[in-house]
Parts: sequence; structure tokens; C-alpha cells
Amino acid sequence: MSKTFCFVKIMNKTEAKNRIEKLKQQLWETDYAYYVLDRPFMSDAARDSLKNELEKLEKEFPEFITPDSPTQRIGGKALGKFEKVRHRLPKYSLDDVFSWVEVEEFDQRVKRFLNLDENEKIDYTCELKIDGLNMTFIYRQGLLAKAVTRGDGIIGEDVTHTVRTIKSVPLKLKESIDIEVGGEIYLPLKSFEKMNEQAQKKGEEVFANPRNAAAGTVRQLDPQVAAARDLQAFFYAIYSETRNWKSKTQFQILEYLKDLGFRVEPHHQKITGIATAKNFFDHIAKIRAKLGFEIDGVVIKVNNLDWQERLGRTAKHVRWACAYKFAAEQATTVVENIEVQVGRTGVLTPVAHLQPVKVAGSVVSRATLHNEDEIARLDVHIGDTVILQKAGDVIPDIVEVLPKLRTGKEKKFIMPKKCPVCGSAVERRAGEAAHYCTNKSCFAQNKEKLYHFVGRSCFDIDGLGPKIIDQLLDVGLIEDAADIFALKQGDLEALERFAEKSAENLIAAIVARRKIAAERLINALGIRHVGEEIAILLSRQATNNKQLTTENFIKVMQNLSVTEWNQIEGVGEVVAQSIFDYFHEEKNIKFIEKLFAQGVKIEINNKSQGTKNEKFKGQTFVLTGTLESLSREEAKAKIRALGGNVSSTVSPKTDWVVAGSEPGSKFTKAQELGVKIINEKEFLKLL
Repeated sequence: MSKTFCFVKIMNKTEAKNRIEKLKQQLWETDYAYYVLDRPFMSDAARDSLKNELEKLEKEFPEFITPDSPTQRIGGKALGKFEKVRHRLPKYSLDDVFSWVEVEEFDQRVKRFLNLDENEKIDYTCELKIDGLNMTFIYRQGLLAKAVTRGDGIIGEDVTHTVRTIKSVPLKLKESIDIEVGGEIYLPLKSFEKMNEQAQKKGEEVFANPRNAAAGTVRQLDPQVAAARDLQAFFYAIYSETRNWKSKTQFQILEYLKDLGFRVEPHHQKITGIATAKNFFDHIAKIRAKLGFEIDGVVIKVNNLDWQERLGRTAKHVRWACAYKFAAEQATTVVENIEVQVGRTGVLTPVAHLQPVKVAGSVVSRATLHNEDEIARLDVHIGDTVILQKAGDVIPDIVEVLPKLRTGKEKKFIMPKKCPVCGSAVERRAGEAAHYCTNKSCFAQNKEKLYHFVGRSCFDIDGLGPKIIDQLLDVGLIEDAADIFALKQGDLEALERFAEKSAENLIAAIVARRKIAAERLINALGIRHVGEEIAILLSRQATNNKQLTTENFIKVMQNLSVTEWNQIEGVGEVVAQSIFDYFHEEKNIKFIEKLFAQGVKIEINNKSQGTKNEKFKGQTFVLTGTLESLSREEAKAKIRALGGNVSSTVSPKTDWVVAGSEPGSKFTKAQELGVKIINEKEFLKLL
């Protein structure tokens, strides 16, 4: 493995200064999301690549190093929810390395600092780098007194109340001593998957990764929430002087921790000579997938504690250890072809068809190339050998082309000038990277629109999925969504997969959806840039203190100007123009008229217009956890019926967070921001 940099141009001072400033800004934003908000939007591998580039540039141009550079800081700010605790000793970072050459360089630096012969073999302890939450545990007279997060390395947070619920954290040691130890709290993969499955069923946000989940759980104010999750811990360090009583080496520290009753990761190993570390790393890489928890590398520590003291620290990290990190999981394969798919909005997306290859535990045969600019950036040709990267469930990406493996038979891909489905002209709009099919009646677009139309947040027709829609299109029973409501049981019984009962059930499901709320209808129309929540806002704006009915729907929507749509909070100029354009295109109006002609009607609120209660007007609610007396959808409907808005995320603009049983990360976020939290009983009273 070796470090790769996406920026290799030889720069002058001005260019370097500008690049350094841009890298610092990006890393500040990335670190804030990762360390402070616990909501990473970039992989560790991508962040490491940016940081490595910044370090390289700062090394080449040291005059541009500033104290606020991400390379000069220890960690992110501590969250402001719990009691702040100043660490007795600052928590320093490990130096990350990504290639074996860098590991050897680390070994040579250690020898030079200790004035050892370059051929001398040093004893090291190799340990797994657990991808969890770094913690300090303080014991008084053998009893757990305090558990503190790393925070910014100087000040952490007291989270003892949740850590005490973790069964692998001993409440009492085997010796009655005062000691301060370091460890990692993590969430096993099976527990992480189970937790996210439960969150999905409840309509809650899922965690991005196990580390994110562990951090969110430890920061719960209610220890019962933490107790219900399967957090675990490994211990690996002693920070107090106690270590000198029993231990002279790092390996002895691990043995002593076990003697005290701490849980120590069993794969650690003492080695002699840095070359042996490569064997340990390779072995761990092979068994990594079977561990049951996430690791992102191997930590290599000088074993002799006296030498650790002599080596000391730099401003950023300790000199006596390094973290040899795994690269993102990659494999090489060949691009056999590049084809274009047409989406619901007419966007043409080039997709690479690959020789099947196993990467990150699954066989991959396709990868999106996004758009023409991305193809040009990669310089990917049909027939190229490429590096494919996939981490977990992330969609695979082609990250690099290997041009030296070209044979001369490779073909350059050119975006088609005509739609591959309908043959209409293709255009690239100003300011956009995407190409569009200009035919708004394109078959491919219509099919995607149909999938959307019957989806859960739209008409939600039970039993009418993509395969059935494809079948109905193939035999000519439907041409657009309005035709669905003209189907008869006899039309379906003659089709493959349909018996009398299944045909009867589908027709009944279609009939049951002829009455629909205005916001669901608007969402189902597939207006560009309009999703579920925007559709609700549009419905309210259109109603404007009078009922929006089947009869007046088209007229009301057409009478609203771009400015009026734009006045809705959350609807910008581009979205407003898209809405206006949709309701002033003859084809769209004819489709809506056809829909109504087939018996589709807007469901009318039974409350009289004169007594309409809008007590929640202008207020935003967020729901988290399970409500006992009503479903999530029922709760949303009641809030909206009283003029309120429902959001999926907590922000400073949120007015109320309704917390049921087992609330998720939204609960924690609300506490952090000081947003009003009410339980189900209080919510019902409020209604």
C-alpha cells in the first residue's frame, strides 16, 4: 500500500498558499462534523488523503503553517452537553501511516532519537486499532469513579452514568487501588445492524457507522437507552503513575490490566524487530472481517516504557507509536462496457459494466460514472483496467484508471447525442454537469415516474411494485399513471403471476387509493425538486385559508406566481420556478385532468373551514422513538392538521421534539440545542 495524492502539480508559493487555505477549510468542516457533531460526511480514508496532502504542502512550504491548521491541532471541541472534565495529562494523537515504507521510517526515527544502531531490533507491541470512542476511566480504591470522553484532548465530558451500564467495564477491580486507564468503547457489528434495523422500522435516522453509534449512545442522558444497546469496551493503557509498580513494558501493561479485571483485546502481540510487524499486520488484515467489530489498522508501540518516556511527544502526537492504517477496500477489474441509464427527471447517467469482482465482501459488476465530467476526470475508456473502491454498503466507485495496462484497443466513451431509449435529442444545460433527454414523454422517464407515483410517500398502492408496472407497460395496459385507475380485474387475470384472487386484491388496493390527500398528490406528480415535505408546504400555500379540492386544484395551482411559491420557507427560486413551469405546461395539465377523470379525488378535511384550528401554525415538530397510542404517520397528520410542520432533523429552528420510548439521536441533538422535549402524554395534551 502507498499514499496517494489527488494533487501532484508542482506549485509556486502563491498556488501552494491558496491550496493550503482550501484544504484547511475543507478539513475544518470535516473535523467539525466528525468530532463535534458525530455526523461524518466523509470517509476516514478520504479525510486522511486530504490531511496527508496538507501535511506534504506544509512541509514543503513551512512559512504557510498556521496555529489553526488541522495538522497542528490535537482534536475537535468537546460537546457541550455534560460536565466538563480537564484531563490530568493531555491526550495526544497517534501518527497515521499508510505504507510499509512509512512504518520502516518510523522505526528508524525511533532508533535515531534513542541513539541506537540502525540495525538493532527494537521490541514493539502490536495492538488492533479499534474504531470506537476513546475514553479515560478513573478508579478510586478499585471502584469506577469517573468515565471521561477524549473531547479535544485537554477537556472531555463526564459520561459515567452511561459507561456504568457497559458490562465489559468493571465497576470494581481486583485490587483496591487508585488508577487511571485508557480504552475504547465500541459497538459490535451485529448489534449495530440490529440497532439500525430497529431505527428503520420506527422511521428514525440510522447511524452512519458503529463508531458513530457508540459515540451517540455514550452521550445519551438517559442511561437506560445506553443499557439497552450492546456497547462493549477494550482497555490498553495506564495513564497514572501506578504503571511503574507492576509494569516496565507496554506488553506488561496489557497483562496487568487483565489481572485487574479489565477486558483486553486478545490479538495483541510482542514482536522483536519492525519486520515482524508486517507479518502481524498481514495476518490481522486476513482475519479482519471475522472479528465482529470495526478496526481501521494496527497500532505499533515501542514496548519499553522508559524508552517511551525518553521519546516523548511532538506537539501533535507521541513519538513512540504509530497507527498503521488499512487502505479503503479496493480491487482491480476491467470496464467491459459503458451504458447510459435514463432517470425519472430525464438525466442520463453513464454506468460502467465491469468484469465481476469481489470487493468489500460482495461481488460487484456495475459502478456509476455519474456524468461526463467525471468520465473526463478519470479518463476512463471502455476496456480499461481500473481500481474499484467499495467500503461497506457504499455504492462502488471507480477511483483510478491504470493507463499503463492499456493495449491500444480501448475505446473512448462519448455521451450520446440522442436518448438511448426514445431517440430524442440530448442536451447539457448551462451550469450543470448532467445531460438530459429533451423528450418529456420518454419511455424510460415515464417508467421511473410510475415507480415514484405508486411509492410509499405518494399513492402507496399495495402490491403495485416495479415488476408489475413493467409488466403492465409491456402488454400495453397502461401508458401513464392515470391508466392505473382504469384497470379492471379481467385485465389482470390474463397476465402471468396473476390469479383471480391476486387480481382482485390489486384492483381493491387501487380503488382504495382513489381518494388522496393534496400533499400526496403533489408529491406523486414528480415535479422536479419537489419531495414529500416540500409537497406538504405547497399544499398549504395553495390552500391559503380555503379548501383545496379536486375541482379547484388546477386553477389554484396555476394562479400562484413564482414569487408566491418562493415566499414559502424552504422553497428557493429554482424550486419555485420548477413548480410554476410544471403547472403551466399543457401536457401536465392534461395528465392531471385525466387522473381526475378516472375517479381520483382530493380527500377533503372534514373540519369546517370556519372553525379550522391552526394552533401549530409556524411551529416545527420532530418525532423520535415509539409512540404507544398512535403511529408515526398519525402523529404527523395531527400536527399538520393543526398547521404545524414536521421535520426529520433537529435544528435551532425546531420548536418541539416529541420523544416516545427508546428515542434516537434526535433526542440527544435536541438536548444539545436546548430544544423543548415533550413525552407522549404531554404531546397528546398539547393536541
